[in-house]
Order: sequence, then structure tokens, then C-alpha cells
Amino acid sequence: MFRLKLVPSVPSIHFLKYVPIAGGVSIAAVLASIGLFFLVGLNLGIDFRGGILIEAQSKTTADIGAVRGDLETLGLGDIAIQSFGTEKDVLIRVQKQEGDERAQVAAIEKITSSLGDGYDIRRTEFVGPTVGAELAEKGILAVICALFAIMIYIWFRFEWQFSIAALLALAHDVLTTVGLFALTGFEFNLATLAAILTIAGYSINDTVVVFDRVRENLRKYKSWDQGKILNRSLNETLSRTVMTSVTTAIALIAIILFGGAVLRDFALAMLWGVTIGTYSSIFIAVGLISRFDLKRSDDEDNQIPTPEYERS
Repeated sequence: MFRLKLVPSVPSIHFLKYVPIAGGVSIAAVLASIGLFFLVGLNLGIDFRGGILIEAQSKTTADIGAVRGDLETLGLGDIAIQSFGTEKDVLIRVQKQEGDERAQVAAIEKITSSLGDGYDIRRTEFVGPTVGAELAEKGILAVICALFAIMIYIWFRFEWQFSIAALLALAHDVLTTVGLFALTGFEFNLATLAAILTIAGYSINDTVVVFDRVRENLRKYKSWDQGKILNRSLNETLSRTVMTSVTTAIALIAIILFGGAVLRDFALAMLWGVTIGTYSSIFIAVGLISRFDLKRSDDEDNQIPTPEYERS
């Protein structure tokens, strides 16, 4: 029976040797991301900039692709179209038009005319910049609260050193994701914000797996040098980490290729998050706790052969 094995069950990689290099790269990436955020800014979607919201219902099954194709020819700027409720319902969001209220009304009339008699307009609404700014503030607050909730969870489950390392690793993931969107100009909307929160959950899951093994090995091999224990813990969990990341990445690549424009930015953010989350779990989180003097157990030591990367 064929079994896929991307890495050996317990490889012998000296991860901590590369932590200084990885740390320098990560600091540069975070500083660059912050700089891009303030100098270039994000391409905010309709959710944050405000715009026109139209709810329509088709008399038959709604053809989202055809509706998008028709509306993109109107020259109204960014347009987001999605189905909701039943297969007949369509939600159309268009960016705020230049000008006063009459410009918004004119845009609504263009959209209504383009939809034709095949659609009934159920609701039209203008989302002003104030509402968009409020959504942005609440989104930022949600990310901050999620990061601190995760920090408290790690603190109670492990020790304060692990909590600080996990928080900084998550902050690294979030900031570099924001930097990626500032660099590429991809639209940053509520779906992207949801992706960032998902990235935080995915990353901390990887980190907790590694931390659990570190804590277990600290109890088992208390006579070992701390660096040896951290390296062994990373090597023991590497196979699981890589397989999880690869299988998730395959699904996300499929969404990017076949999911359409609506899901593309979300899937791209997730794909980046899976990659950077795996990297940060290994080099940032564990690299940071290697700087602390971790508490050892008083249990009996279980000696095992020294791995190849520690032999001189």
C-alpha cells in the first residue's frame, strides 16, 4: 500500500541554528509591512469605504457570472456580487460613486436597467463612509481581542513564556499578511478580515502542537540541554505540520483556480497565512521560547541517543 511521506518520521534538522537568520528576515518583513501600510495603504473594499447595496431576486435561478459580466461594463468601479438565501437571491455591492446623492441614484438606475425585467429589486441602500469606518474599527478590535484571548489561553495552558512567544508569532503573521495586501493591492474587505482571524486560529493550532511536545520533552529529558529538547520537539512534530500545511494549501489553490473572483482574495490570504503560520510556529514561536529558561520537571530522566545534528 502506497503511503505519502513528505518528510521522515523523525528527521534530524538543527532548526535553532537558523533562528537568528529567520529572526532577521522576520523583523525586516514586519517593518516593511508596517511601512507599506502607512505609505501605500490598503485597497479597502466596499465594506470599509462605503457604497451602494442592492438586493435583487431573479424570477428564475440567478446567474451570478452573467450578472457580474453585465455590471462590469457599466464603469461603476469595484463591484461585488454574491448569492445569499435562496438560489434566486443576489446581493450586489458597488463602490461609492464620485459626487453627491444624485450620482448614487444614477448608479442604482444603471444597475436596475442592466438587470432588466428578469430581476425584482427588493432593497437598495447606501452605505456611507461613516459606517465603513465603524466596520474597520470593529474589525481591528476583533483582531486585537482574538490575539489577546489566544495569549491568555496559552498562558493558562502552558507558562507565560509560551504565551509571549505565541502572541508575537501571531502578530508577525497578521502584520505580514496586511503587508502582503498593501504590496499587491488586492482588495481588503470583510472576507479578508475573516481570513486573518482564521489564519490566527490555524497558526496557533500549529504552535500549540509544537508547544505540547516541548513541554512533554522537558519533563522526559530534564538532563538535556534546552536547545536539544527544542530541536527534537520540532523534528518530532515536523511531519504532522508539513502534511497539514500541504493538504490545506492544495484545497486553497483549488479555490484560487476555480472559485472565481469572489473567493480569490480570501483564498490568497489563507494560502499566505498557512505558509507564514507554519514558518512562524517553527522559527518565531520556538525561537522566542529558546531565549527563556524554561521550567523542568522533577520526574525521572529518560535517556535516548543524541540526534545527529547534536553530535560533534
